[in-house]
Amino acid sequence: MTNQTTKMYLQIVRELRLLIEKENIRPGGKLPSERELAERLQVGRSTVREALRSLELLGLIETRRGEGTFLTDFRKHKLVEILSTFILQDTKTIGDVHVTRQIHEKEAIRIVTGTQNLNQLPVWGSLLLQLQEEGAIVREDLIREILISSNNRLSLKMWFLLKQYGDEPFQGHSEKDENQHIQQLLTAIIEGEIEQAIDSYTGWITWLSQGRELT
Repeated sequence: MTNQTTKMYLQIVRELRLLIEKENIRPGGKLPSERELAERLQVGRSTVREALRSLELLGLIETRRGEGTFLTDFRKHKLVEILSTFILQDTKTIGDVHVTRQIHEKEAIRIVTGTQNLNQLPVWGSLLLQLQEEGAIVREDLIREILISSNNRLSLKMWFLLKQYGDEPFQGHSEKDENQHIQQLLTAIIEGEIEQAIDSYTGWITWLSQGRELT
């Protein structure tokens, strides 16, 4: 897979989100077919298929055999009710939410970094190349892809919901001062260095939390 193709993958995920917003597709609404999406976005169907898979793992869409792909409403998931009830009962648990979210992130990093077919996925090289060429990446692109690649659907959904309840540290594009942490994390993943990957992630989180109120 070429660098251009791997860079395109992340772009397609963002384009799909924009399309959903632009066309005001509501929960339960049907998305265009793979073929139509490929034509409209001018990319290969395999790239569209991978992007759709990512969104499905996030619980944002669902594929029904013989019917098509539909937008879901993750807020109807029972887990949301459990989390929201728990959090609303005690505002002090917001701090625990951040800790729990980081537990999921660290475990996903361990799984991806320690599994050869996962740490060699082209997306890590794509993000590293983007960081080097453009000087920034969308923060959530990296952490979301790590969770998706760990192939734990429940953990992914819990993470996706947990990050909604507090200050989201991964909003926006990375800044020059934090890029070293991100580059070290991506390099450690590719090289299969678990402890280095965790250390780099911890350094990144520390940098992101500076000057922010997370409790």
